[in-house]
Amino acid sequence: MAALDGIVVLDLGQIYNGPYATFLMAMAGARVIKIEPPGGESLRGRGEEDPASYAFFALNQGKESVTLNLKSDEGKALFRDMVKKADVVLENFGPDAMERLGLSATSLMAINPCLIYAAGSGYGREGEHRDYLAMDVTVQAMAGVMSVTGLDGMPPLKAGPAVCDFFGGVHLYGAIVTKLFERERTGEGGYVDLAMQDATVPTLSTYIGAYYRLGQTLPPRRGNTHPAGSVAPFNVYPATDGFIAIICTRDGHWESLARLMGRDELLEREDLKTRAQRGANAEEVDAVVNAWSSQLSKQELLELLQREGIPSAIVRNVEEILEDSHLHGRGMLHPGTHSVFGDVILPNSPINVATGNAIKPTPAPALGAHNEQVLTDLLGLDAEAVKRLASDGVIGGS
Repeated sequence: MAALDGIVVLDLGQIYNGPYATFLMAMAGARVIKIEPPGGESLRGRGEEDPASYAFFALNQGKESVTLNLKSDEGKALFRDMVKKADVVLENFGPDAMERLGLSATSLMAINPCLIYAAGSGYGREGEHRDYLAMDVTVQAMAGVMSVTGLDGMPPLKAGPAVCDFFGGVHLYGAIVTKLFERERTGEGGYVDLAMQDATVPTLSTYIGAYYRLGQTLPPRRGNTHPAGSVAPFNVYPATDGFIAIICTRDGHWESLARLMGRDELLEREDLKTRAQRGANAEEVDAVVNAWSSQLSKQELLELLQREGIPSAIVRNVEEILEDSHLHGRGMLHPGTHSVFGDVILPNSPINVATGNAIKPTPAPALGAHNEQVLTDLLGLDAEAVKRLASDGVIGGS
């Protein structure tokens, strides 16, 4: 039996943050019913030709789709009836959006005292920044990610991936499961207020440490080098056919690397004896490693470095990741078929991989594909009632 078998989730999530949390729940065995407006949630609404449609397809695997017009009185009534049968309601709308619909957390938890109401947002539903509009890039800015990304003297850069959306989604999942566990003990539901910013700030730990180490002075942006400048080698180095990351966090790593490069004389240098000394001389250290690495292929470098126990990795692109036999072998990646892109590779839940859960992802649902199924088996409506709701525009087309 999967961990969340029997748990019913009403998923109002949109874009990445909320849908990733409910994807993890679906992959853990929960019945996740995606509640969408008649035109589809905003990521689906960008259209099948948009690159974002892959993200929608990936993050909504294993879910059911119901179209429900929550701006209509009958749509709200149907949603409230569904809440009575649900364990979790999740949304990541702007603050007060559900209140304006007359579907506040308080009112829904009054209908179902065992309900876990989970709200994901950029800055939380309490506090002076609650009303700030939030997307991944704006939270990267507010959470400090951009301030430490890039090179000194250049403008701040955003991280390439949507890190804050997914940090938030992972923590939102964790908070919901924590509340479900708590409910097992108390019998009571609860409220979850998960801020993407809160989930992101702890990732700055090394930079915060550098700030204190420098006497509460802001460290410069250091590109691929160590945030505090206290470790070298700690960088990305050229190969004949790409790049490789090499990190020597211990003296033993450096000693092995120096011998591997045929530069044993470096081990006699008093100014390179300790990690801190090598960090202070990072430019010279990097120049030595560059001269060596640039003569070999990235695969040759990786094999040599791994054999000597030196932390290292080839810098790989998206295509190489999708073809990675290791990730496929672990079950983290699996093949699928997209209506526009054709054969694609899709992610599994990392939690499934970690726990050995054998649930296989199923394709993301078509808009409203489960209208009749959900309304008949969850609420007991008959087929004629479902048809009337569709014709009245309460549930949209199915």
